[in-house]
Amino acid sequence: MESQESQIQQVAQMFMRSAEVKQQVAGSRLCESLVTMGNVATEKILAGGKIMFCGNGGSAADAQHLAAELLVRLRSSVNRQGLPALALTMDTSTMTACANDYSYEDLYARMVDTLGGNHDVLVGITTSGNSESVLKALKAAQLKNITTIGFLGGDGGPALPLCDHHFLVPCSETARIQESHITAGHALIELIEDNLKQKGYLQLN
Repeated sequence: MESQESQIQQVAQMFMRSAEVKQQVAGSRLCESLVTMGNVATEKILAGGKIMFCGNGGSAADAQHLAAELLVRLRSSVNRQGLPALALTMDTSTMTACANDYSYEDLYARMVDTLGGNHDVLVGITTSGNSESVLKALKAAQLKNITTIGFLGGDGGPALPLCDHHFLVPCSETARIQESHITAGHALIELIEDNLKQKGYLQLN
């Protein structure tokens, strides 16, 4: 077993690496991309659309996390009505039925095809850009003229060309990518909230 001191250093290095990746993002054009995404999402909500999220594993948790913060709220200082959002992770009955009767890879695409409309936005979250269920969902969204956003990592993989807009973390470490994805998701939601406040859409308490 490693010494406690070496373990402390290991943990410290994780924090430093996470900060380093986020500093790379902050100094890149990705912040501009997030502003564009916020503007697009705002217009879709004003047009009666919703924001859909999908991902696998930790990215499925991020999808639920971000959908919840739109449906409920992110900041206590912006006490508002819920905003239309949906995590396509849905429920175990839907997930297992699709996996059993068709395939797991078809799950999100089937939901996009059934529940999505042309005023919606689909946010596909995949650290590798290779998740087949997310790729199929992005393709289904394109067929329905749904705006596609990718929260990606590395080189973006085959997901990159399927996204109208993307947030591509310049890193190959899954954990570090996920840490930047959730920061980007929080930034996106704050931008949406601020935009909707300025447009008088939000009913603030």
